[in-house]
Amino acid sequence: MPLTRRDFATRSALAGAGVALAGSAGVLASAPGALAEELPDAGSDGSPQGHGAGYGPLIPDPDGILALPAGFSYRIITRTGVTTLDSGESTPSNHDGTGTFAGHRGTTLLVNNHELKGPRADWPHPVPLTEGLVYDPAAAGGCTVVEVAKDGTPVGERVGIAGTSTNCAGGTTPWGTWLTCEETEDKAGEHGMTKDHGYVFEVDPHDLAAGRQPHPVKALGRYAHEAVVVDPKRGHLFLTEDAADPNGLFYRWTPPHGFRHGHGRLRTLAADAGVLEAFKCFDSGGRFVDDLSRATKAGTVYGVDWVEVPDRDARSVSVRKQFKDGEITRARKLEGLWWADGGAYVVSSYARAESPVPHDGQVWFYDPRRRTLTLKVLLGVNPDPERDGALDGPDNITVSPYGGLIIAEDGEGVQHLFGATDDGRTYPVARNELNIGTADKPEFSEFTGPVFSPDGRTLFANIQEPGIMLAITGPWKRHRRQR
Repeated sequence: MPLTRRDFATRSALAGAGVALAGSAGVLASAPGALAEELPDAGSDGSPQGHGAGYGPLIPDPDGILALPAGFSYRIITRTGVTTLDSGESTPSNHDGTGTFAGHRGTTLLVNNHELKGPRADWPHPVPLTEGLVYDPAAAGGCTVVEVAKDGTPVGERVGIAGTSTNCAGGTTPWGTWLTCEETEDKAGEHGMTKDHGYVFEVDPHDLAAGRQPHPVKALGRYAHEAVVVDPKRGHLFLTEDAADPNGLFYRWTPPHGFRHGHGRLRTLAADAGVLEAFKCFDSGGRFVDDLSRATKAGTVYGVDWVEVPDRDARSVSVRKQFKDGEITRARKLEGLWWADGGAYVVSSYARAESPVPHDGQVWFYDPRRRTLTLKVLLGVNPDPERDGALDGPDNITVSPYGGLIIAEDGEGVQHLFGATDDGRTYPVARNELNIGTADKPEFSEFTGPVFSPDGRTLFANIQEPGIMLAITGPWKRHRRQR
């Protein structure tokens, strides 16, 4: 049922008040470019300063991997070409989205996506084709399951699913599984594929046998999936799409009447089960919003309606192209999702010429109860991406157990993991120092998959290329709102 203008005006006033709960992100910024502007100063090593937030300047790493604040340390858990699976084969490359789960006897299980697009022959270290866990033997991507002991020692790594493509992000479920998302629309016969791709698959880190003979959850649609979260109260799944020409969409899947989530239940769904819809936003005056880049001030609140997708399997036309102008709202590079505080935190990584208004990153909060979307973080266009401290391109995110967000930077130039507190201050957590370019033209891969261990003591994150999973520990502290 559409929202009335009166309903929306009331709800937007409430949503604009934000959230300030322990462990929540709350109101993260209050002006365009707030994150970039929060870091004008630099320490002696050039690292950005967060005006009292965070853990101090980043200290260069003599091993050239990861700069961290004083008192923090890291451990390499997996590294492509160095570590091996339990089967003896190399850890696959191009680490991306990651989920953590409590294992037996204090261990942590991590499901790690490997964003490998196209045929296996294109990649030196594809995901091995483990018998029974292969969807399309022509595809290079998939997931591995990594086990880490309570003391942080890597225990082992094995294939969770293979033969999928471009496994980018995904999301954990309340029933303890991982939903891995294919960021591609390749069909059988395209780029060497033997099956259609662009789907979501479920991986159970505790019981890999449950995923034997993998098949996609077609009810969630076929498009360039990025991430997914589950509303544990209403049963909806929310999904992002990273695509252009035209820009992608934010989706909601409503389960069919009587359906109950749980282990293995998504596998039982028919391809047309439930309802897949794309969002449509409007402002407090009831005016349609064509693209999220129109918001130029943090705290902006939009009402949200949902419009049913005509052909979710995109047999002839990509899902995002099935809508006419004015029917839905678009956004550039819809990336990370995280469920917390009763709603979904949603990232639009950046906007350039393909969007109405340029920016270098947004984080929104969708409140399903009020059906509102509130802009929490807005990064102005970064004038100097090579400068350490200038931030752009937020991608994967997680809500920290210590308050605020931890954000993986996937922009230009220097790459960081950085935090944002409830009251808008930002601070560096880590800087990638692994130069995969040359001395004259340095290049630093993006960070991916930030996620805390179940006990909150360890922050896991990846350097995507060549593929390194890191465990970061140190004197974490709760960030309190300044008065």
